[in-house]
Amino acid sequence: MKLIIASNNKGKIREYKQILEPMGFEVLSQSEAGINLEADETGTTFAENSAIKARAIFGMTSCAVLADDSGLAVDALNGEPGVYSARYGGLETSEKRSALVLEKLKDTPREKRGASFICCIHLILEDGREITVEGSCTGWIGYEPVGNNGFGYDPIFMQGGRSFAQLPSEEKNRLSHRADALNKLIEKLKETDI
Repeated sequence: MKLIIASNNKGKIREYKQILEPMGFEVLSQSEAGINLEADETGTTFAENSAIKARAIFGMTSCAVLADDSGLAVDALNGEPGVYSARYGGLETSEKRSALVLEKLKDTPREKRGASFICCIHLILEDGREITVEGSCTGWIGYEPVGNNGFGYDPIFMQGGRSFAQLPSEEKNRLSHRADALNKLIEKLKETDI
């Protein structure tokens, strides 16, 4: 089944292809599908934003569409950056946004640096049926960026003694918030006649 991912984020598309293509999906980014649209993420939750993006793309095509909204929620920052992760502090790059999180936590001890990555996936099937799932993974915020394999906040998000940017992609694809959400989606799809 052809499946358009409502994103052009190369890191995200790579992860979706690695996880979904072995299951028989033909995964395309928006640009690979010839769609040039940036939906306004006006929702106040990950679920609202993922639905906005999926519905915008689905309205332009007859293919199944998958959209996600994901972000980092830091306990000591009352859940920030949350749904504003991609535009936190009005900053343009992941490196600057990560630096802002580290600056805000500079005097925070290790035991209070807990954090979660959250991912909400909204899938619209070819026939218009919609499925929403949410996944998460917990960790903590390190003291400096480490690793080169990830994207976004991966270099500062630690699980045990390693950042997500230090994990091989196969391992990250098993542990991540996106993998958790995808596993839940797969279980729902097994219950659905597609």
